[in-house]
Amino acid sequence: MLIVDAQIHLWNAGNPTSPWHRQVPAYLKDDALKEMDAGGVDAAVLTPHTPWDPNANELCIEAARQHPDKFVILGSFPLDKPESRGLVDSWKQRPGMLGLRFTFHEPAQRTWLTDGTVDWLWPAAERAGLPIALMAASFLPKVAEVAQRHPNLKLILDHLGRPRGTTPLPERWANLSEVLALAKYPNVAMKATGAPSYSDQPYPFRDIH
Repeated sequence: MLIVDAQIHLWNAGNPTSPWHRQVPAYLKDDALKEMDAGGVDAAVLTPHTPWDPNANELCIEAARQHPDKFVILGSFPLDKPESRGLVDSWKQRPGMLGLRFTFHEPAQRTWLTDGTVDWLWPAAERAGLPIALMAASFLPKVAEVAQRHPNLKLILDHLGRPRGTTPLPERWANLSEVLALAKYPNVAMKATGAPSYSDQPYPFRDIH
């Protein structure tokens, strides 16, 4: 059985700003390969997180270029820049690139899903055959709307659709009904990445079973 880690970040620009991630100034392809080997992981999906490292896309591309059997990428670009619209059709021509991922974490980005800023993306990605991973816990009805309007666009919800961070346990599942409502859309998938961080118990994390 092929075991694939659905999400690994690479960075080289100082400690991550998110306190629940490991606090090391750099985590590079060789670090990932070492831990993948130790854990019996055959391959991984790299997800560049540019708020931590503006060069994260390039780090991941180089990793995929050197190890095409180990790494593929869900990359990103600035959604509010007009020039980004010209990147979609040729996005998969970059080494290892299979799709896109966006988080909408930064204060200026939190209205983009609802104010029309990213409306251009959905039809463009659908035409180009680019799946899009999203951290969108606060916007799940919008995700449902996009899934319905663009049935050939593959959408992936990161982290079980949970809110980011270390919220109290009941709050972590406050939007569960909205998550379950997405099950009817065949073009929506769910990633279980980060699931242990939503548990208050040690392995095997029975409080989230």
